[in-house]
Amino acid sequence: MRLSGLYLYPVKSLGGIQVNQWPLDELGLALDRRWMVVDREGRFLTQRQHPKMALIRPALDDEGRLTLRHPKLPALHVPPAPVEAATMAVQVWQDRVEALRVGDAPDTWLRRALGIHCHLVWLPPGTHRAVDPEYAPGAITSFTDGFPLLLIGEGSLAELNARLQQPVSMRRFRPNLVVSGSEPFAEDHWRRIRIGQVEMEVVKPCSRCVVTTVDPDTGIPQGPEPLRTLATFRRRDNKVYFGQNVVHRGPGRLRVGDTVQVIA
Repeated sequence: MRLSGLYLYPVKSLGGIQVNQWPLDELGLALDRRWMVVDREGRFLTQRQHPKMALIRPALDDEGRLTLRHPKLPALHVPPAPVEAATMAVQVWQDRVEALRVGDAPDTWLRRALGIHCHLVWLPPGTHRAVDPEYAPGAITSFTDGFPLLLIGEGSLAELNARLQQPVSMRRFRPNLVVSGSEPFAEDHWRRIRIGQVEMEVVKPCSRCVVTTVDPDTGIPQGPEPLRTLATFRRRDNKVYFGQNVVHRGPGRLRVGDTVQVIA
């Protein structure tokens, strides 16, 4: 088995970036979900409520500086959050953390792109947002939904697409790690794996939501698929599962083509 795809999402729920190699730090892939768009009260915004967020495409330069692009706006070169930036209490699901407001210019740009009043915030270094200790005690994450990494096998997507009238791409499911060479849903049974030199624990299946129905190229919901078909064979406890949440046990660097070994 090999690591066949590697993706990060610098701003939560905006577009993703596919890379050939990338470092891991204590929170996950470096710069993954380190920015987030929030409403005036600090609540996180996602494609669940605002599918057009998919149209905003991020890019990172060699220094980790963020640029956002939208088909109808000039590119926004996001300045680093200044040291004296105003702090803001923000909420991701049930978690509340202190973030830094990046500035008025990004807020204005995002308001024009999305048509809503919002703020762009940055997760400052040293922030410890714990994952659910029931699944991974001691692990921390960024502005992800709950865990540092999401893994999906190519075989699982192939099995789903064989049941769909219109196949969907892996991008619908916003994984970080894509694995080739495994049987459909083999990842359901993995507990510990090694990708390259990095050991990881597979801690919890990922329940899926309406974001999977949004076309990542147009920002338009496409109806009930693929959730409707997934529900026919991947439903449990009134949730639909596709992919596995993963916690890494230490820093390192991942490369497309790395060997994936199942340890347990």
